Amino acid sequence: MNPLVVFWVPVALRLGFLLAGAALAAWLFGVSAGIFVIIAGLLAAVFTQLRYLYQASQWLDNPQSGRLPDGWGEWTGVFARLYRLRRDDEKNQAELTEWLARFRQAMHLLPDGVVIMDDVLFLEWCNPAAEEHLGLRHDRDKGMRVTNLVRSPDFMDYLILGRYEQPLTLSFRERKLIVHIIPFENRRQILVTHDITETQRAEMMRRDFIANASHELRTPLTVIVGFLEIAASMDLDAETRAAHLKLMMEQGHRMQHLIEDMLTLSRLESVDHPVRPEHVDVAKLMEQILHEGRALSGGKHTITLEVKGGDVMGSSDELHSAFGNLVSNAVRYTPAGGEIRIRWEDTATGVQFQVQDTGIGISPEHISRLTERFYRVDKSRSRETQGTGLGLAIVKHVLLRHSGKLTITSEAGHGSSFTVSLPKSTSNAPQPAEALPAPRAA
Repeated sequence: MNPLVVFWVPVALRLGFLLAGAALAAWLFGVSAGIFVIIAGLLAAVFTQLRYLYQASQWLDNPQSGRLPDGWGEWTGVFARLYRLRRDDEKNQAELTEWLARFRQAMHLLPDGVVIMDDVLFLEWCNPAAEEHLGLRHDRDKGMRVTNLVRSPDFMDYLILGRYEQPLTLSFRERKLIVHIIPFENRRQILVTHDITETQRAEMMRRDFIANASHELRTPLTVIVGFLEIAASMDLDAETRAAHLKLMMEQGHRMQHLIEDMLTLSRLESVDHPVRPEHVDVAKLMEQILHEGRALSGGKHTITLEVKGGDVMGSSDELHSAFGNLVSNAVRYTPAGGEIRIRWEDTATGVQFQVQDTGIGISPEHISRLTERFYRVDKSRSRETQGTGLGLAIVKHVLLRHSGKLTITSEAGHGSSFTVSLPKSTSNAPQPAEALPAPRAA
């Protein structure tokens, strides 16, 4: 129905009833009574309209202050629409609050830093990642110039030049950051920071690994190819040929061991190759490691074994590789006549494997880097001992997969001690065994 009809028909009816009442009063009591009824009726209508208007005005100023009356006439529809508008507004406010909360939660969880600034670079808001990257504090630094908070000449130049098309690579607070400023609206800018410290470190490790692996493989290959060229270009007597073949075989074995260690390290680092726990017979494993250590020593060292701990759950092959590398390192870096002690025992926190030697020892400044790939304290001595430079890196990754810890104590010229600690979660009903006597090597 036409809204004009809906509005004016009730008004006309009310005016008709008023005029009819006034006419009745005039007929019964005279013209003066009729005029009085008309004036009183009009005044009552005006007063009612003004009262409803005042109540509506007061309610609009403070919708929470009270409830609107049901109204009379057209005011019933007006008040009903006001209530609907209020409900819609509350609903929109709730949705906006929810979306704002989601936005803030998303910004807080972002690994990238986000800083919102005004057109003169005053801080308005930042997320936790930006606080960590740039050393900001939202509650403390809000309203301050970002250039006064981030003290970096490169950052200042980037802001002054205003060439935001290309991001800035910034070294700040021992981090490597990619910084990008994005203007938005008319008077605001967004500063985004992306931390590439770990990415660059991983890339550097990858380059170093490739360079070191290439270098380590080049040496034996050069020896083998050189001897083959000599053998192909001249006639050699039997003694010289035998000597060359022996050296070529040694270099071939060295290259084989290096490739095997590289494959082992790659397998340990693979997320597609999880640990499959199995029962590890520690007594048997320790005997194997003792036998291998004595075979490598060739009777040049005194190697003893003591087992006072129970079995564990884990990968037997990986633990064998880790423990074997520690023992072989002790043999290689202990001069002839030295002593190597191997011990397996229970502790209050789990089990412990320890290798102690009376070898050449390690200076303190090198200890923290020993588990890096191809890191060697003395490269010339490492080549003499035929080490690949990957043994302790393999140990580190095996222990990471078994929640273990490696502790190294050493002093140059006074031997070393390598201790592997495994948590109780790897223990498998430990039953202390008697110490296994090991005769001194001849």
